[in-house]
Amino acid sequence: MTISIGDKLPDIELSIMGKDGPEPVNTLDIFNDKKAVLFALPGAFTPTCSAAHVPGFLVFNDEIRAKGIDTIACLSVNDAWVMDAWAQAQNVGDKLLMLADGNGDFTRAVGLEIDRTAIHMGMRSQRYAMIVENGIVTHLNIEVAPQFEVSDAETILKLL
Repeated sequence: MTISIGDKLPDIELSIMGKDGPEPVNTLDIFNDKKAVLFALPGAFTPTCSAAHVPGFLVFNDEIRAKGIDTIACLSVNDAWVMDAWAQAQNVGDKLLMLADGNGDFTRAVGLEIDRTAIHMGMRSQRYAMIVENGIVTHLNIEVAPQFEVSDAETILKLL
């Protein structure tokens, strides 16, 4: 079942790249007691994700944060090494928290997986963006593949 507005995010361990390699991070620690934007996409280094989705959240980062957002997180079903390499290639710096959902546990738990086995990508995340307040989803925009119309940074900024 797909997560909905008003639902609490699941308690799931993800990973981020630390100084000495991948480090576990829990969704409760990331989203509780904070106002956050979480956007997810099918894969690091893929065309729309690299050309539009991540760059948009970099361009509108200051405006989004000015609306009271503590964290802007990007999630993909990739490992922390890939997410870190992608962050470096995109010049993310400390503007986005790059979350690796390597096993797809979070993606499955929120019911937003998509089967990309036909194009040799395996099970991935759908493209979406949500606004989360104290761990509760207040807005959820899910794209209909292959569109990119409702999960972009500019749309999310208008919702804040």
